[in-house]
This record gives sequence, C-alpha cells and structure tokens, in this order.
Amino acid sequence: MQTLRVNGYDMAYLEVGTGHPLVCVHGTLGDFRTWFPVIGPLSKTHRVIAVSLRHFFPEHWDGAGDGYRMAQHVADMIAFIEQIYPRPIDLMGHSRGAHVAFRVAQQRPELLRRLVLAEPGGNLDASLVSAPSPSIAAGTTAIADLIKAGNIDGGLRRFVDSIDGDGAWARLPAAAKQQLRDNANTMIGQVHEGRKPYSKADAESIRTPTLFIGGGDTKGNLAENHRALAPHVAGSRTAMIANAHHWMFDQAPQEYSAVVTGFLAG
Repeated sequence: MQTLRVNGYDMAYLEVGTGHPLVCVHGTLGDFRTWFPVIGPLSKTHRVIAVSLRHFFPEHWDGAGDGYRMAQHVADMIAFIEQIYPRPIDLMGHSRGAHVAFRVAQQRPELLRRLVLAEPGGNLDASLVSAPSPSIAAGTTAIADLIKAGNIDGGLRRFVDSIDGDGAWARLPAAAKQQLRDNANTMIGQVHEGRKPYSKADAESIRTPTLFIGGGDTKGNLAENHRALAPHVAGSRTAMIANAHHWMFDQAPQEYSAVVTGFLAG
C-alpha cells in the first residue's frame, strides 16, 4: 500500500502491474480491496491503481464531521490523477465510485483517455426518466441509523440484501463481510453527501470514450441508470455480464476483465 497527498489528505492506494495507468474507484462501503478479484487479470495489460477514497479503509473514520461529500471525493480524485503519469489515464468506477468517475469526466476530460462505469449509482432526474425505480439511497438514513446505534451487521445486512436480494449478506464470505464492516461508518457520512442526480445534459457532456458495464441479474435503479445514461453519452458502449449482480467483477472476474481489457485496447 502507498499514499499520495491530495487536498491535505493521504489517499491510500494499491498499485500492481505495468503499462498504461488504470485508476479504479470503489463504491459504497468499499476500498482498494474491492478490486482484488480483477487486479490480477487487469494488471497483465495495465498498471492498475486501486484507490481508497477519503474516510475509507485503511482510515478508521468515526463518522463524525462533514468531510464526507461527493464533491470532496471528486476533487480528491482529480488531484490524485493529476499526480499520475503518463496522462491521460484510464478511469474505472463501480457504483458510487462510477458516479465519482462520471463527475471527474465532466469536470476534467483532458485527464482521461477512456472511462469505464460499472453500474453507476445515484438518481436520474426527469430529463432522463419520468418514473424512476425506487433508489437504494432512500434507505441510506435507516441503514446509517442502525450503524450509529451499534447494530453494524444489521445495517450492512439491510444494505447488501437491498441490492442483491434477501439472504445476500448471509451468503457473503467472511473476508467480504469484514471489508464492509471496516467501512461501515462511511454510510453515516453518505446520508448528507450532496450527490446530485444525473441529467440528460450531464450525460451529453461526457466526451471521453465510455464503456458501461451491467450485471445481467441486477435489479432496481442500479440496472436502470446505465441504460438511461448510455444513449446520451456519445459513442458509448454497453456490456452485460451474464448471471451476475451488482458486484459483477467479484462474481465473474474473468468475464469482467476480458470486457474491460478489450475496451481499453480498442
């Protein structure tokens, strides 16, 4: 593990492989370990740089204060990428991390060569869909309240089951559960993170060659978002990972890696 100083914060990251830089941004309750299932395959062709955003493991944040903001994480990623060479880099994000990556592409497109968005999280505004599916963000406060009350596993169970169905938390291996526990307090910050919904104009502003990736069995707004955004991102491509859910790179790492490396090489 290494760190880079960005905006007064030591951002932790893991770097594996050689080649063109591929910076990877985890989602809610994740950290640089999120990408372990695909670091091996991806590092055969790229210098894979998996980051941990501000307040995530290895930091053990207590959830206090107002430093957990979407805008802060976007600014941190921009400052991080500005220290990576050669540029422009390839950027990949999953879920909330794909939202971060999307906003980086909006604000600083000159930093990016290609963009990979795996089921970007967030809400869609009325310019993209008239009747959006219920957002998992609607349950964030309830999950955060459970965590603040000390019922860590209860909150995490509610989060995981809301995405991958009843019993999904119980089926997770011990290491995956511990990673989520290590980042549980970030859910407290996420309640007031100030994440803006996607708009049609936002999607049309993306000029970086973009690949959207979805899990074939993902339900709800996480399945809806990339389908709504992709038609408005000029020249974008979409790939679906069959028989996989939201954490598709963990459930089908070889298939996921092949899709990503094929797009980055194109």
